Amino acid sequence: MAVVDVINCKAEKVTRVDLVDSIFDVPVKSSVLHDVVTMQLACRRSGTASVKHRSDVKGSGRKLFRQKGTGRARRGDIKSPLLRGGGSVFGPDPRSYAYKIPKKVRKLALKMALSSKFKENKIVVIDQIELDPVKTKDFVEILNRLGIQKALIVTNEKNEILELSSRNVPGVKVLRTEGMNVYDILKYDNLVLLESSIKTIEGRLQK
Repeated sequence: MAVVDVINCKAEKVTRVDLVDSIFDVPVKSSVLHDVVTMQLACRRSGTASVKHRSDVKGSGRKLFRQKGTGRARRGDIKSPLLRGGGSVFGPDPRSYAYKIPKKVRKLALKMALSSKFKENKIVVIDQIELDPVKTKDFVEILNRLGIQKALIVTNEKNEILELSSRNVPGVKVLRTEGMNVYDILKYDNLVLLESSIKTIEGRLQK
């Protein structure tokens, strides 16, 4: 079983905690991580790109001029795609890009993402982060003491003071355990876990 040090906000070692091997020490397959991250990014696409087709353009339906005898190319109404201001032919319509990957694969990818951070020694476990009142300066000082720049901080429950103190700090994101996902874990260099969140993570991924 993997063991990591638990530190406080002053970067002092407080105790040690065991990490379950079936979650934090599994073989990492880049193909599985790639599939899940691609799915997440596809689901985040808004899919609102849209154009006006011939039937959507405002204008008269009458024929611009007679079919023969003018020496010009034959024309229909003013909404023709060949004319300026006419409808678009093959432009995009609103659509959803979302698709699903099996739940077991998503859970496995989450374990692999956690394992990759552990193998790279990028997991930091903190006993607690106490900030009172909301102050970005105090939060930045804690990160500097820990030597962390770009980090994803995972909490066990809602911590409004921590979330408000960190929201203006570039390269830092605070997530609760239920919102933890593969993309965010891989995106940030460091994974900061509050000690209380570890049991919740293990309970979520061991089901």
